[in-house]
Amino acid sequence: MAKITEVKEINLPELELYASRSEVKLYRHDEPEPGLFAAESLKVIDRALAAGYRPVSFLFEKNVFREKAAYLAERFPDTDIYLADEETMTGITGYRLTGGALSLMRRKSLPSFTDICTGKKRLAVLEDVENPANVGAIIRSAAALGIGGVLLTTDCTDPLYRRAVRVSMGTVFQVPWTITGSGPALAEQLKAEGWTCLALALTEDALPLDSVRFAPEEKAALFLGAEGEGLKAETIKACDASVIIPMAGGVDSLNVAAASAVAFWAVSRQIKDTYEK
Repeated sequence: MAKITEVKEINLPELELYASRSEVKLYRHDEPEPGLFAAESLKVIDRALAAGYRPVSFLFEKNVFREKAAYLAERFPDTDIYLADEETMTGITGYRLTGGALSLMRRKSLPSFTDICTGKKRLAVLEDVENPANVGAIIRSAAALGIGGVLLTTDCTDPLYRRAVRVSMGTVFQVPWTITGSGPALAEQLKAEGWTCLALALTEDALPLDSVRFAPEEKAALFLGAEGEGLKAETIKACDASVIIPMAGGVDSLNVAAASAVAFWAVSRQIKDTYEK
């Protein structure tokens, strides 16, 4: 049976990583091996476990554990479980937890570029998207709208940062992704392997996205840039074409997370099983 500890004070050494709130500290915890990340809410924790991530420990509000998560004590008998009331939990983490559940988990080694691309027909490429909420929302849209994988440039926010995981509702554990390279380099690499690369960018020669058609067997990668700055000029030039979402009301663009949902639907709508997965 798992070791279950009721926590009555916020400064226990065992809970230091829960209290530090440092994503970098978690990421580098086991260097040179992959580090740790925090999964918040029972739904997110369950999705991470289903994807094969291994828990280091759990921190629950008492009532949440007893009513919804007691099964974890049997499933992970060698994993420490800490229980606390809501006030103590907030004191440890520094904020009100979503759903009263948090777990530290071990990262996996990142898949390769080839791993992400093999067998896929639709990809998203994120260039320098630094906002964790945007990264999480984009990956959630990718999971819902038929995007087979996500490539992130090295200056993107880590999808396993706590806020990104939370906003994604755990879909960061469902959609294959990796962090590698730069925007122009990824465009050239994808084109060399038969992918059509589309830059979502406000350029003079941009095509309306609803005019673009792909057969189900064709491979298409959609490039999205950071909020405000957008894609770099070099990346746009390296892509096969620029596309835009037609707008009304004098609006010229959407938030990158909202734009991703529209664009993902548009480039995936010819795939028969998009909504059947």
